[in-house]
Amino acid sequence: MENTLHKNNQDDSDSEVDEVEPRLKYVRMRNDLEHILQNDAASCIAVHPKFLCLGSHWGMIHLLDHQGNNIQSKSLQAHTVAVNQISIDQKGDFIASCSDDGKVFIYGLYSTENNHNMSMGRLVKSIAIDPNYYKSGSGRRFITGDDKLVLYEKTFLSRMKLTVLCEAEGGVRSVAWIGHFVAWASDTGVRVYDLNARCSLGLIKWTRSADALPEHYRCNLRWSDDRTLLIGWVDVVRVCQIRKRSIQEMVNRDLPEYVVDPVSTFQVDFYISGIAPLENQLVLLGCLKETDENGKSQRPTLHVVEPKYQDFSVVCGNSLTLRGYKEYSCNDYHLDCLIEENRFFIVSPKDVVVASLYDADDRIEWLLMHGKFEQALEAVTVNNGKDCKKHTLVNVGRVYLDHLLTCEKYDEAGKLCLKILGKDRKLWEEEVYKFARVHQLRSISSYLPRGDVTLDPLIYEMVLYEYLKMDPDGFLQLVKEWSPKLYKVAAVVNGVLEHLLVHNQQQKPDRTVLLEALAILYIHDGKYDKALAMYLKLRHKDVFQLIQKYQLYHTVYDMIEGLMDLDAERAIQFFLEKDRVPSDVVVQELQRNQRYLYLYLDALDKKDSKGKYHGSLVRLYADYSRDKLLPLLRRSDNYPIQEALDICSQRKFFPEMVYLLGRIGNTSEALALMTRELNDMESAIAFCQEHDDEELWNDLIVYSLDKPKAITFLLQKIGTYVDPRLMIQSIDPSLEIPGLKKALVKMMCDYNLQVSVQKGCKKILSNDYFNLQERLIKCHQKGIFIDDDQMCGACHRKIIVREPRNLVVFYCKHSFHEDCLPNFEVVENCVICNSQKDTSLGGGGGDGGRK
Repeated sequence: MENTLHKNNQDDSDSEVDEVEPRLKYVRMRNDLEHILQNDAASCIAVHPKFLCLGSHWGMIHLLDHQGNNIQSKSLQAHTVAVNQISIDQKGDFIASCSDDGKVFIYGLYSTENNHNMSMGRLVKSIAIDPNYYKSGSGRRFITGDDKLVLYEKTFLSRMKLTVLCEAEGGVRSVAWIGHFVAWASDTGVRVYDLNARCSLGLIKWTRSADALPEHYRCNLRWSDDRTLLIGWVDVVRVCQIRKRSIQEMVNRDLPEYVVDPVSTFQVDFYISGIAPLENQLVLLGCLKETDENGKSQRPTLHVVEPKYQDFSVVCGNSLTLRGYKEYSCNDYHLDCLIEENRFFIVSPKDVVVASLYDADDRIEWLLMHGKFEQALEAVTVNNGKDCKKHTLVNVGRVYLDHLLTCEKYDEAGKLCLKILGKDRKLWEEEVYKFARVHQLRSISSYLPRGDVTLDPLIYEMVLYEYLKMDPDGFLQLVKEWSPKLYKVAAVVNGVLEHLLVHNQQQKPDRTVLLEALAILYIHDGKYDKALAMYLKLRHKDVFQLIQKYQLYHTVYDMIEGLMDLDAERAIQFFLEKDRVPSDVVVQELQRNQRYLYLYLDALDKKDSKGKYHGSLVRLYADYSRDKLLPLLRRSDNYPIQEALDICSQRKFFPEMVYLLGRIGNTSEALALMTRELNDMESAIAFCQEHDDEELWNDLIVYSLDKPKAITFLLQKIGTYVDPRLMIQSIDPSLEIPGLKKALVKMMCDYNLQVSVQKGCKKILSNDYFNLQERLIKCHQKGIFIDDDQMCGACHRKIIVREPRNLVVFYCKHSFHEDCLPNFEVVENCVICNSQKDTSLGGGGGDGGRK
């Protein structure tokens, strides 16, 4: 067998309208059938699941298998002219045929007992054998159709009984038998006959048209099941359903038990040569009504349609290229089918074509041929590809992939690879080279396997090189995302260096991106010093993360200033964290940049104020942050005072100078700075109060004598610290002093307050003295408890013994036997406490008096 040529049932023009996906595939039957049709021509066909019977124009019946081979060389010379119709019983044991020679031929394939070769003496156009003819006791019935419908059945003593079922108006055109129903067609229409009830179920009249008379066209009858009749005649299709009448319909009426109801009726635009069921659809074989430009017949067509009540929809349609089709008309074609197998046999005089449903492989093949790759890919994945024997997800996907690459749809092709190639390393590598040939590795880069399965390192290097040349930003992204285990790092580093060397004039943004990628590659290669240098050159803040991740603390000793340039705050935090970098190293490296040194030492002082670098910090605060200088001078003793004084003096930092002069004891000069340079009387008074030096107060008074405002201010403040008479006596009587009265009042009030406070303090002290003295006396008058556990401080025996002995007890609660103390008469203090004091203080009186 081989595929026939067929084309979509549309215009033969080169329109770009997509073809409708077919449901059927076509195969031309060959083998022995070819030789038969070379010398003869087919006139009819009957198909059984076991074999098929082909009637010829020479009256032969050829028994063939479904591939066109003769069955045991059986070719029956049943008739002398063309065979009109062949019928096969249900089991395939007997065949029946009829012809215009007037003969009816019944032939048993396995038995000759019920064979017949009968001459009717008239044209026999149709025949139908009982589906149960093979059964013993079935009556061995068959029906013939000529000018009437006749039933033949075997009776007692094997006699043949004839029963005329119906008289036909214009002759019986065709017959179809199933169960106890027989359908037959005459020129008037189609009747269905109930053999059990021996009655007609009614006539389905056929519409007559002057253009196409029914008697000129064969009526095609087909039972799709035991209750559904399909009729195709001229260009009209009818689907009829046989049903039982309801009880209400049969009451008081002499009606048959069954009735024929038309389910669907519609007209097509071609003449019908055959009809067959296909699931819930119909298969129609037909001839186009129009001839070609030469007046010849066009190709026959096979349509799959879905019937509706008075309409239909075309599922698919194909024109068939059968041998000699230009010379044939509608009645020259026949259609038979195996309903259970959904196989259809299309017969022309010189050709037999078998149509069958597309299986999964056929459908995929058609979709690929018509460029419907996505649908083909979806079809091959249905049921995990179990329905496909020829196609797999991989081979269909690779065809689609080649198509996408041809159409330059590279991104879609890259995405498709992920779906179809799975974890097959060899397939991946083969497909990647296709992308490489068109310089589109970037489209597949994000889909390359990088998990359990990896490819040859050269593949990943090829992708990186393409990004390097065409997309520096993408190159950097891949270097960040991809594991260095996927490729040879050293090879990629060399590629980047070579690229940078060749493209030395490359735009700065791209160059910066490539240098960052190079730094990451150096990290992958374990060359951390080069990576750090590269990051610093790029001023990239990931340098700190790099140092911490790989513990590169000793490597940064020569990069301290560079790190400060990058991010001073973060660098200082890094230097100080867990003392990762010794402060001496940092200070040494930052000597060339005093501002960075200031920032570092300032942060170091906040963390550790031991003062190792306070000498340098004084100078740095003087240069960069004067507000921090005086607090440092006040809290620290770890700086050279004279050097600090020189620094402040050079910059005329008078408050700081005042403090430093005060520290070195030069209070007079400090006071002079406050009064002459700062003109700050309040600070001067506070300074005098702090040092509480009479000479300072005198110097302040002398300074204020020729300054009325200063005198007023001083009079208001001095009252509680110095005898105000000293100042008042020194004021020039002729000097005009503003606010003198208020100042004097304030001074006297302050002085009186001071005297009052002194008196109150004295009184309080006197009361406290007498109260304490009284408490002391009472304390000395109290008894001291002695128990049996106490020991003598001299003999170290129990202080209480049986014989009466005098005891000596001191207020410190040390106790002695009187006779154990030497020189008792002269002992005034506890010898134990007294000896401890002598040892610790080098002598002195005791504090434990005797009681």
